[in-house]
Amino acid sequence: MNLPNFKTLTFDCYGTLVDWEAGILGVLRPWAGRAGIAAGDEELLAAFADAETRVQQAMPRALYPDVLRGVHARIAAHWGKPADASDADALAESVGDWPAFADSPAALARLKRHHKLVIVSNIDRASFAHSQKKLGVEFDAVVTAEEVGAYKPDLRMFRRALEVVGAWGVTPRQVLHVAQSLYHDHVPAKALGLATVWVNRRSGRSGGGAAPAPSTPVQPDLEVPTLAALAALEK
Repeated sequence: MNLPNFKTLTFDCYGTLVDWEAGILGVLRPWAGRAGIAAGDEELLAAFADAETRVQQAMPRALYPDVLRGVHARIAAHWGKPADASDADALAESVGDWPAFADSPAALARLKRHHKLVIVSNIDRASFAHSQKKLGVEFDAVVTAEEVGAYKPDLRMFRRALEVVGAWGVTPRQVLHVAQSLYHDHVPAKALGLATVWVNRRSGRSGGGAAPAPSTPVQPDLEVPTLAALAALEK
């Protein structure tokens, strides 16, 4: 992977730069305990992945906090528990508390010295503003589901990002998409001919965690275990 070939790096945020699984489990573990649900972390994350996908498909124009409220209702129904508005609100309002991965700020700062950085995320602007503070860099552009009216893996998210960078004179061949989720990011990015780096934050663990399995086989151009490992490739 020759990073100088790429003028712009586009990033998934949640799962790649921000540890969304830790944030999700920080809400769902206590809820499951109170509800008497004997489910491990991977079961809770798998239930989240399924519910989030279904809600985003049904409500593509909903803001992400409202998606999370619907996700919580579906997870509760999965275990035969009644939906509770306060518990749903706790999940919806937790995004700003989800922690950045420890290596994200320094790696982003190093990458920003050589590239324009763009967020392409299934999020709303207000929620992302809280995460931005944890990441420590100013992104050159932010493309959100709120703006596009669709959620990844919808190709419209990536087409919008290419429109943004195209206005800077950047061609698709000069864009490298960096993401953890094969389902949300690598399948659609590859469908549009983009080069991709898989930041495999779940290396050594089975299953997809909070993301569904990819809908079709996909081969990223490079796999790294952390964002720091990608930044280390800078000359």
